[in-house]
Amino acid sequence: NGARVILIGHTADDDAEGIWMRAEGATLGRLREASPSPAWPEGRGLLLLRPVLGEGRVALRDHLRERGLAWLEDPANADLRYGRGRARTALARAEVPAALSTTVVYASAAHEPGDQAWAGVLSLSRDLPASTLAAVLLCAGGGATPPRGDRLAALQARLAGDEDFTAVLCGARVEASGGCVQAMREPGEWKRRPSASLALTPGRSAVWDGRFEITTDRPDLRVEAAVGRLARLSDQDRAVLAPLPSAARAAAPILIDPEGRAVLAWRGADVRALASRRLALALAAFGGETTQEDGLFQTLHGEMPPSDLFSGEDC
Repeated sequence: NGARVILIGHTADDDAEGIWMRAEGATLGRLREASPSPAWPEGRGLLLLRPVLGEGRVALRDHLRERGLAWLEDPANADLRYGRGRARTALARAEVPAALSTTVVYASAAHEPGDQAWAGVLSLSRDLPASTLAAVLLCAGGGATPPRGDRLAALQARLAGDEDFTAVLCGARVEASGGCVQAMREPGEWKRRPSASLALTPGRSAVWDGRFEITTDRPDLRVEAAVGRLARLSDQDRAVLAPLPSAARAAAPILIDPEGRAVLAWRGADVRALASRRLALALAAFGGETTQEDGLFQTLHGEMPPSDLFSGEDC
């Protein structure tokens, strides 16, 4: 509906329940008085404000009663099958888990954009906290649903164990080799869950696969993944992709015209890699900073692909 700011009624009790849930292994982030929207990609540029985060739930209800205002109760909040219900019940009984702490571990340097950030490849360390690792997986995979806690914990343990391995979780592929750990889109997901190609409207930006914002002034172009189509690209395009991990090459966006000709998306459109920017926003939210749409358009080291893409050659 065009809103740029939404006010939400989270209270201090909601925050305490979130801390309890994180201590039990949940990956949800901290509530902040101001934060970017977690909805992706539709929520880009939307600011969430929580003006009563410092108040308790009882005080908020009393405030509403005094003014003759009603509210709705979510029955799931009392359902012990859900983490929120268990947290609310436990805190009401003053049951505090041993692992509970208000100390939050941030990893502002968890991702240092490198020369492959333009292709959606994220570098990470082996000792990330669960919430940050979950954010990396979401950003690299372009999805919106966090990984299950048990699967995330298993991946976290493998990373901490210093073994070399490849794993797929949350639509993201993690390749660990010694001290080099990279996360990228898993192209095999398109075989399991085929998705329709994205038709571009000239002059209008569109988000493809949750990972790239693409804008072109050329008509009748559609975006698809390079997987299965690499042989159709020119030698020059394949040379650009060659330094990338094979999965990242296959997950790169390409443009296809009505005659079926294929080129790397960067040759026929303005392409912005969103994975590293989305991760920067997520980490800023964990850290309590307010970062909005301008964070998606900052210059990040290594984002731009090799210079031959901008040689002026007619593509």
